[in-house]
Parts: sequence; C-alpha cells; structure tokens
Amino acid sequence: MIQRLLPIFFLHLGLLHAEPLAIRAMAANLTSGNKQSYSPDNGNHSNPEGAGARIIKALKPDIVMIQEFNISGPVRSWLNQTLGENYQFMTEKGVSIPNGIISRFPILRSGVWDDPVLHDREFVWAQIRLPGDKDLWVVSLHLHSKGESSRATQAKALAEFIQKTVPKEALLLVGGDLNTRSTDESCFKELASVLTIPANPPADSLGDISTNSPRNRPYDWVLASPQLEQSKIPVKIGSAAFPHGLVFDSRSYEPLSDLPPVQKIDSAAPNMQHMAVVRDFLLP
Repeated sequence: MIQRLLPIFFLHLGLLHAEPLAIRAMAANLTSGNKQSYSPDNGNHSNPEGAGARIIKALKPDIVMIQEFNISGPVRSWLNQTLGENYQFMTEKGVSIPNGIISRFPILRSGVWDDPVLHDREFVWAQIRLPGDKDLWVVSLHLHSKGESSRATQAKALAEFIQKTVPKEALLLVGGDLNTRSTDESCFKELASVLTIPANPPADSLGDISTNSPRNRPYDWVLASPQLEQSKIPVKIGSAAFPHGLVFDSRSYEPLSDLPPVQKIDSAAPNMQHMAVVRDFLLP
C-alpha cells in the first residue's frame, strides 16, 4: 500500500514546487521590401534571413500574432530557421496578406472567422495547449487602415465571435495591426467587452507607444483577457526592464548587442512599416 502511495506523494510534491510558466507574446507586422514578405529577397539584401525574421528571432517569442505572413519558400523551412523546429503555425489560405499564428506550444485547433469589412485577410484563431493542460486562445488580426468606423465594425464582429466561441474564463490573447490612430478609438470600446485595454500600453525605452515607422501612431497591440492580464510581468532584456511591455525599434534600442542577430537598420528596411510589440506573462 505504501509503495503505491509513494508515486502519488512525489507527484503531488512536484506539482507544489512546479515552476511558473512564462509566456512571451508578440504582435508582428514586420514585412519589408517590394513584395512585403519575410523572405531573404525582401529588399534588405544585407540580411540573409529578412529583416522581420531577424527581429522575431532576436526577441524569442513563444506566441506570435503575425500579419502579412508571406514567405517566398516553404513556411516550415522559414520557421525552422527563425524560431526552431519545435514551433507550430497556422495561416489562412487564398488571401493576399494572410494573418497567422506561431506557437511554441501545441496548436489543438485553429480556424478563420469572417472579417465583415475586408476580403484580403480575415480573423484567424487558435486554441493552444499550455503545460499543465491549460488552454490559451489566440487571435491574430489586421484591421482596416482607412476609417475609424470600419475598425469599430470589425472589432464588434470579433468580440461577438469570441463571446460565442471562447470560454468566458479562458486565457485569451488578441494581437496584431489594429491600424489605430489613437488610444481612444471606438474599436477599443468594442474590444473592451472581452479584453483588457491597458491604460499603459507597451513603449520603447523613451516611453513612446507609437508603432508605425514614423513613430507617431499606435498601430500595433497585444491585448489580453482580464484573466490573463492579471499575470502580466515586465519584459526583461539584458539589464533593461519594460514594465508594460516593449515596442521594439532597432534604430533606437540600446544596447543592440543584447538582441542578436538584429542590426540597427532592420526597423528601417525598405517598406518596413511597423515595429514589433512584446508583452510577457507569468502563469502560476
């Protein structure tokens, strides 16, 4: 009897001392070049990987909500070189600038919800299994670049899809290129029904939250459900800490040696229109 109980005892002891799970999430609309791709021929010929790929590799995300997910070769080969063979991905098919999701953890299910405004990309979602049999739901989106009312329509539709599909108390990440011109756009009011809109968004080392190339508009976001938002922690890179998350711009980040293989010119690559946004979470 004692022998049968011992494995249960040690299993329970191990669970009590299990390490918390750190998750790094990234919004990435980082294509460049004339073909708006992540491929080596994206116009930045000094970079054999593509500038966007180099930024993603350096920041080491666990979850990537990626936009304009165009690769000139097989996505699997590109992902192996950028993040590793253990990462999984999903991407929508048959559209010109697809959204996608990349995950270090297993993707159990994935799919596409209809964007009521645009037809060259949709809302893509994935149900991801975390260690400890927890599920994380992830949505990657790319809202309309013209018209606040259009973005509000899209946000309302997305919130309704989430309410119908994602369990109410689930861990949820929504991220990508929202194309928002300010932090008080009406689309955030729609998304607030299912997500926490942070009062202090991610910023660079100078406190700038803008994510477009000229750094004057907050286009890109990583948003979490209230349950997941409670687990947010600072993003730490080298000796630096960013309490609300990081907007990464290779032109201004110092010391860049903390983030190999990024080069200073990467965020200024031809047609590189966005900065990466990174947030970290620590799940008990």
